[in-house]
Amino acid sequence: MYYIRPIAESDLDTLFEIAVESGPGFTSLPENQELLRSKIALSIKGLSNNITHTGPESYLFVLVDSESGEVVGTTGIEAAVGMKDPWYHYRVGTVVHASRELKIHNQFKTLYLCNDYTGCSEVCTLYLKPEHRHSQNGSLLSKSRFLFMAEYPQRFSERVIAEMRGFSDAEGRSPFWEGLGRHFFSMDYSRADFLTGSGNKAFIAELMPKYTIYLHLLPEEAQQVIGKVHSNTEPARKMLEHEGFRFENYVDIFDAGPTITAPLQKIRAIRESRYAKVRISQEVNPPAQDNLFIVSNTRSTEYRCCLCNLTEQQGITTLDSQSADALQVQEGDTIRVVELKPKRP
Repeated sequence: MYYIRPIAESDLDTLFEIAVESGPGFTSLPENQELLRSKIALSIKGLSNNITHTGPESYLFVLVDSESGEVVGTTGIEAAVGMKDPWYHYRVGTVVHASRELKIHNQFKTLYLCNDYTGCSEVCTLYLKPEHRHSQNGSLLSKSRFLFMAEYPQRFSERVIAEMRGFSDAEGRSPFWEGLGRHFFSMDYSRADFLTGSGNKAFIAELMPKYTIYLHLLPEEAQQVIGKVHSNTEPARKMLEHEGFRFENYVDIFDAGPTITAPLQKIRAIRESRYAKVRISQEVNPPAQDNLFIVSNTRSTEYRCCLCNLTEQQGITTLDSQSADALQVQEGDTIRVVELKPKRP
């Protein structure tokens, strides 16, 4: 089976492999071992601290194949973005140019550089190795974050965002970058992406256009990908939308990928999660795809989360011993439980 745990210093090499494998557009994991080492250290420190209010902490978790011990994916949360460095987006808007005398009324879509999501929490850094994209592992990676947020709401903002990776072709070329960004930055998309992931964002304020951009002046190819996600990201977007996230006309300044958002307490997995006491059965029950639950323990530095096929009765949840071992819980411990998928009406 597979389970989620906090990232550890020993995961550095695997995290670097994931950073390389994920390719351009995966801004939160730069291909730099020292930067990744720093991200791991910040996560370990953040989880060990007794946090009483939202701050600039970062949390990284990994997905582990219990049979081999191999780390096969990663996922993360930024508690509050833009608190140390400016957090930029384009807001997609509309302006009207009209002349009553000439009877002309034109509406134009525009882009405006802004910092509107400063202070929001962000779910980020989601990547699963291709050979392990089965058995709802992608859903576990994504939704395990929500059970952690449900357990420690004081660590997070009242609003949560998710930046979706924008469209790029098989060679990693971003039509939006070629149509707009390159004219101002005079560098390749991959270079700008690396600088941003490295925390070097001063160049954005220095080089980015400060005035409203009219979309109809951009190349048609660039216009067509605004708000469009990378093909590999489409399942993640749909999953988050089922949890309550919505597009509010904000896009990434480099690849124009959509940013979607939801109030923390209205995210389905957070809202519907509940506590239960553990009862352990020695029988091993392979997860039934139509009756899966996400289950986590209630610890921070020793956080564990997995998918289980379980039974609930009067606040008591029966787990098989394999799941209990993965969660590191014993008979009578408290766990947090939620259905993997939204309940049908």
